[in-house]
Amino acid sequence: MALPKVGSIGEYIREQRQQAKISLRQLAAAAGVSNPYLSQIERGLRKPSAEILNQIAKGLRISSQALYVQAGLIEDREPPSDVLTAIRADPHLTERQRQVLIDIYESFRKEQQAGDEQTSQNARPQRDSRSDDEPLPEEYRAALEPYAAPSRDDNVTQETKEG
Repeated sequence: MALPKVGSIGEYIREQRQQAKISLRQLAAAAGVSNPYLSQIERGLRKPSAEILNQIAKGLRISSQALYVQAGLIEDREPPSDVLTAIRADPHLTERQRQVLIDIYESFRKEQQAGDEQTSQNARPQRDSRSDDEPLPEEYRAALEPYAAPSRDDNVTQETKEG
């Protein structure tokens, strides 16, 4: 006797796991659930609780909200960031590179939000605490190096330099 499928949450979790190149066992260990239970969730035989979804989201390093929406526990109010979606979907990035890019992006967004709040409170803009001349931390530079744009001087012709 086959159990009825409970929805597409299991398929979504499997896709996210495969994109992150994480084995079922690795995700089960990271989420603190048993391998058979996670397998049943992925096959649509079990419906996980919100708490289990939260643990799985942490193991996958994705937002819990994405899993809650997929499971039908909450409505999708704000569309997911195209930037984060693109980073997570890029098959050419390692998991570490994805996480570094996500961390950088989210830190920029937090800085912008803090700046916007400060501006609205003071009615005058504040300069970012990190200047453009200040280098990125070594961890970020190493992860971004393969994607670095050519320096501006590479495109400058002799005529431009002279005058």
